[in-house]
Amino acid sequence: MRELSAPPISMLDKYVGEDFKPLYTTSVNVTGGLTEHGRASGKVRSEDGALDIELRLPKALGGPGGGINPEQLFAAALAACFHGALTLLATKSDIKLEGCSVNTSIAFGRDPVDGLYMLVAEVSIDMPGVPVAIAEELVRNAERVCPYTKMARHGIICIVALVKP
Repeated sequence: MRELSAPPISMLDKYVGEDFKPLYTTSVNVTGGLTEHGRASGKVRSEDGALDIELRLPKALGGPGGGINPEQLFAAALAACFHGALTLLATKSDIKLEGCSVNTSIAFGRDPVDGLYMLVAEVSIDMPGVPVAIAEELVRNAERVCPYTKMARHGIICIVALVKP
C-alpha cells in the first residue's frame, strides 16, 4: 500500500488558459431507494465504488434519521477542501499547522427570496499556536483557493441534462 502524503504546494501554481482545465473528475449516482426519493432513502454510489452509502432524511425534516444526508456530505466536502487549502498555504509559507481543524455547519432552510430552499454554511477554523494575524491571513487566502468556498459565494457551472431512453 502506498504511503499517504499531502499534495505538493505546486497545486497552488496559477493556471493561465482560456478554458476550464479539469484536473480530476468523478461521478456519483443516486437512486431513490425504498421510497423512490433520493433524499429520503437514496442509494449513493461513486463510479469507483469507494463511496457506497444510503441516505436518510434527518429527524428534523420528518424522517427517521439514523443515516447520512446531503447536508452532511456537503459539510464534509467543504471542511475537507478548506482544510486542504489552509494546509497548502501554510506549507508554502513555512507555517506549521499542528492540530488544525475545520468545522463546517450547513443549515438547510427556506429562502426568503423565492420561498423555496437554500443552504447556509458556517465555517469555523481552529489553528492552535498560530498568531491571530497570521491565522486570519491564511483563512482569507484559503477562501480564495478553496473551490467549495468559491462555489458557495459565486455559484457553480451546473449542466443538467435529461438522459433520454
